[in-house]
Amino acid sequence: MDQQLDLVFAALADRTRRTILSMLLEDDMAVTDVAEPFDMSLAAISKHLTILANAGLISQEKRGRVKWCKLEPNALRDASIWMQSFGQFEAVNLDAFERFLEVELSASPGPDPSDT
Repeated sequence: MDQQLDLVFAALADRTRRTILSMLLEDDMAVTDVAEPFDMSLAAISKHLTILANAGLISQEKRGRVKWCKLEPNALRDASIWMQSFGQFEAVNLDAFERFLEVELSASPGPDPSDT
């Protein structure tokens, strides 16, 4: 399982691959359609797709002359379970944190003019 998690997290480490996964949330896509919004060669996109496929995050299927990509959401299950094991950490409430900072900053004395 550790090796599979390594593959998943390595695949997710790249912004282009995360963008591709987001695109595939909508529907299956042909490789050429996946490549369209990116300013890179089809070969470069194919390398990204291979990494995603090796991690099990997508599957690819040839339909006629066209290669299609499909999101495999179950591949994220083990990664999600692993991340949830850190559940003792609560999500940061940004509004409460901002209020805390406002109170702390208004209560703290300003810089001493004699320090300059």
